[in-house]
Amino acid sequence: MTRFAMVALLTACAAGGVLLALLVSPWWWFAAAPFVAVALTGVYDLVQRRHSVLRNYPVLGHLRFLMEALRPELQQYFVERNYDGRPFDRDTRSIVYERAKGVSAEEPFGSERDMDQRGYELLVPSMAPVEVPDEAPRVRIGGPDCAEPYDMALLNVSAMSFGSLSANAVLALNTGAARGGFAHDTGEGGLSEYHLRPGGDLVWEIGTGYFGCRTRDGGFDEKKFAEKAAHPAVRCVSLKLSQGAKPGIGGVLPGGKVNAEIASVRGVPQGQTVVSPPYHRVFSTPRELVLFLARMRELTGGKPVGFKLCPGSRTQFLAVCKAMVAEGVTPDFIVVDGAEGGTGAAPLEFADHLGMPLTEGLIAVHSALTGAGLRDRIRIGASGKVATGSDIVKRLAMGADYTNAARAMMFAVGCIQAQRCHTNRCPTGVTTQDPHRARALDVVDKSARVTRYQQATVQSALRIMAAMGVRDPAGLGPHLLRRREDHGRFRSYAELYEWLAPGELLTGGPAGWAADWRAADPDSFAP
Repeated sequence: MTRFAMVALLTACAAGGVLLALLVSPWWWFAAAPFVAVALTGVYDLVQRRHSVLRNYPVLGHLRFLMEALRPELQQYFVERNYDGRPFDRDTRSIVYERAKGVSAEEPFGSERDMDQRGYELLVPSMAPVEVPDEAPRVRIGGPDCAEPYDMALLNVSAMSFGSLSANAVLALNTGAARGGFAHDTGEGGLSEYHLRPGGDLVWEIGTGYFGCRTRDGGFDEKKFAEKAAHPAVRCVSLKLSQGAKPGIGGVLPGGKVNAEIASVRGVPQGQTVVSPPYHRVFSTPRELVLFLARMRELTGGKPVGFKLCPGSRTQFLAVCKAMVAEGVTPDFIVVDGAEGGTGAAPLEFADHLGMPLTEGLIAVHSALTGAGLRDRIRIGASGKVATGSDIVKRLAMGADYTNAARAMMFAVGCIQAQRCHTNRCPTGVTTQDPHRARALDVVDKSARVTRYQQATVQSALRIMAAMGVRDPAGLGPHLLRRREDHGRFRSYAELYEWLAPGELLTGGPAGWAADWRAADPDSFAP
C-alpha cells in the first residue's frame, strides 16, 4: 500500500501547488509544475499494465529503465544477475525480452561473440537450404503401454511450482500455453486452480513431497492421485527424481509464502516452511522405480508417465535401463535437467558441484537408452538454460526430442532476476504471495508475451534447421554440431562423444560402457 500512499501524497502536493498558484501568486507554478508532472507519472505507472516494476514502484521504477539506457552493464550487475551465479549473457536475455514483446531481435553489424575462443560451438549451415515448414512439428509422447498419447511441442514451460510462483504468474504461463498450444509443467507444488482455469495442457509433476496426492504422514495417496490425474487438462505425469539446480536435495518453500491457499493445494500446514525430502518413499531400487511408474500410468488410465532427473552416475542410470529391460516396462518420456539449469534458490555448493551439465547428461541418457534397445519407446526432453532457437536445435542434435524452458519463460512474464524470490518481496510480482505485489503482473499482457516468445523461438529453430538443410528434427544429428578445439580446428559432436548403436549394450558394447553395464544392478542405486 506504500506505493498508493506515495502517489496520493504527490497528488496532494501537486493539487496544493496548483491552488497556491491560482489563488496566491503565479510564482507558485514553478513549485507546482514538477509535482504535477511527477504525480501524473505516478498515477500512470499504477494503472498501466505493460511494466510490472512501475506498477509496484511508481515513479522510482523509472530509475531502472534510466540505468539500463545509460549503462546496460550496471543494470546487468545490480538487477539481472542469475540465481545460481551463472547468468544468461545479455544477448540471450535481450532475445527473450524482445520476442516476448513482439519486437524483432535482429541486429546490424553482425555478432559480438568471440568466435576464436576454444569451446565455441557452431551449427553447420547447408549450401542447399530448404524451405521453412508452414507448421512446427510435434513429438508424440506415448510408448506401447500408453493409452492416451500426447503430441508435445518443441518448446514448453518447464517445472515451476505455485507457491514459488505467484497465482498471476501461473495464470499467465498457463494462459499463454493454452493460446500457443504448448505444455505447461506444474512443478512439484501440486495442481492449483490457476493451473486448471485457463485450460492449457499440463504435465503434472510429482516430487518427493507428493503435494496434491499426499497422505497425512507425507506418503503417496493413490486415490487422490488418480482423481486429479483424471482431469482432462492433465496430459502427462512426471515423477521428479532430481532437478538441475539442486540434485540430491529437496526443495524448500519458506513459511512466509505458505498461505492458506498454498497449504490447501499442497496438503501441508499453513505458515510452516515446507521441506521436501531428498528421496522418494515409494521406491528404493531401480526395479521398484520402474514398477512404480507402471503403477502411476495405470492409475492415470493410460496417460503418458515419465520421470525427470539431473544425471550424475552413468552406472545408476544404466541400472534403471536394466530394470526396464528385465521388467519389460518403460516410461513414456524422460526429462533430462542440466546442472546449470534451475530457477529457484539452491545451496551454492549443490548448484556448482553436483550433477552433470545438460550436454553430458543428455548425451549419456540418449546413448544409454539407445544401447539398451529402449530409445524407440521413450521420448527425451531437455531442460537447462534453453532460451533461443539455436538452443533448441543444439539439444535436438544431441539426442533430445523436445525442450523445456524455465528462466526464459520467467523473463517473458516479467522477471528481472532481482534475486528476491525467497523473501516474498519480488518487485515484479512473479515469485511472491503478497497480493499487493502480485497485482503488478498483468495476466492478459504477460500471457500474450509467453505465447509470442514461444512461437517466435520455435520459428527461429525451424529457420535454423532450414538453413542447415534439415526439413524435420529427425534429420538432425551430432555431426551437424561442432566445437572449436583449438585454433583452426573444429570437431563434431559425433567425434567428441561416444554414441552407441541400438541394442549394442545387450551384446557387449565399447569397453567403458560395457564395464558400466556389467556394474549396473537393477536392484541397487549403487554408483
